[in-house]
Amino acid sequence: MNNESNNTIITFRHEFGLRFLKFANLIYIVIPFAVVWLFYYQSRLYDPFYFWGDMAIIFLFAVLYYLFGKTYDAFVISLYRIHDVVASQALAIFLSDSVMFVVTFLLYKGLPNPLPLIITFIDQLSLSIIWATLAHKIYYKWFPAKRTIIIYDVRRGMKDLIEEYGLAKKFDVRKTAPVEDCLNDLSVIDDMEVVFFSGIHSHDRNVILKYCLYKNKQVYMIPRIGDVIMDSAKQIHLFHLPMMRVQRYNPNPGYLFVKRLFDIVASAIALVILSPVFLITAIAIKATDGGPVFYKQQRLTTNGKKFYIHKFRSMRVDAEKDGVARLSTGDNDDRITPVGKFIRKCRIDELPQLIDILAGNLSVVGPRPERPEIAEEYMKEMPEFQLRLQAKAGLTGYAQVYGKYNTTPYDKLQMDLMYIANPSFAEDIRICFATIKILFVPDSTEGVKEGQTTALEDESIID
Repeated sequence: MNNESNNTIITFRHEFGLRFLKFANLIYIVIPFAVVWLFYYQSRLYDPFYFWGDMAIIFLFAVLYYLFGKTYDAFVISLYRIHDVVASQALAIFLSDSVMFVVTFLLYKGLPNPLPLIITFIDQLSLSIIWATLAHKIYYKWFPAKRTIIIYDVRRGMKDLIEEYGLAKKFDVRKTAPVEDCLNDLSVIDDMEVVFFSGIHSHDRNVILKYCLYKNKQVYMIPRIGDVIMDSAKQIHLFHLPMMRVQRYNPNPGYLFVKRLFDIVASAIALVILSPVFLITAIAIKATDGGPVFYKQQRLTTNGKKFYIHKFRSMRVDAEKDGVARLSTGDNDDRITPVGKFIRKCRIDELPQLIDILAGNLSVVGPRPERPEIAEEYMKEMPEFQLRLQAKAGLTGYAQVYGKYNTTPYDKLQMDLMYIANPSFAEDIRICFATIKILFVPDSTEGVKEGQTTALEDESIID
């Protein structure tokens, strides 16, 4: 059997094995809900369903769990640690159960008893833990770690990241090599199954990439700014030649209309629902030091337009008395008040921005607005940073969901450009749901190092 046929069989086994494990998870999570529906809630309906009606309800739960699970990467056992998978599944289960409770409420004449569903959630969570533990063991028994080489240039530390995120069982790093050594002798790749490119410039990377494809190696690479920009290119044919047309952010007017309508409706509803939180937070802040409840700060949005963003004040009134704009260093920042620590951790300090959304200065989803002073510092090192200003700034965004507070500006820029490259209302909704998950991730609010004013100084690589 030749090498190509063998790789095809391995790929088929990998895909089939993953799908089998994911399907098993879906069944394990659906069964407890089916039991509680059929043996408790169904019989208490004002007008009970027949067989197919019950099946439709169970199917609806399965679809919800699958969609929420996809949003939170709840089935990606090949790339995430057990506790990450369980946390994602717990959130997907909770949201699915909650929606089904609302559906049950609409079918009842009164308020349904939530206790059976709470017990069901506990059962589902227990099954999720068991599944994730067994699935990890089965997966890595079926598919041992692949021989891996890391080729680096301006960005280092990829091996440490593989260890930190528990992926040493998937990638057996046998070699790390500077790009110059690899270009001098491409055969160092021959015995490897996986190749990581870390911070390699485009020309050198493309030479090695072509060789990897010739040799049928699996490649993982951190994209460059140019790569992300090209993701928005439209393929056309001109002069009987293949062409790629690239232009600035220019979304469909229909998308912009729907996006603005969603901003208005979502922010208005959220302001009404969260009004008690606003009141309690305002009283707590005022009672702490008697200072102002709100804090406004100048930020940048579309085409560099300046506007004032509003937050609940979480720092001392004299936090920037020296006039220097600086990011927070996190929990150790002595400028943060006791109330401020809590509202920052729970993201409550961000809620007044719903008013900015209603006013049209901000969108629900978009690149996070940066302060002019800090943006100016970033653009001295990275002129491309201004490309984030193609779209209206947002309360949440791609970089907020997949990055952290102290994620380097270069990486945040790439994530924001990924969002800008393919505007889609479906993607906006997905980011909104994904934002719920980061509320429970402590390191998403991790600050910069002591003494820094921007995240740039914490950066180990710069293009």
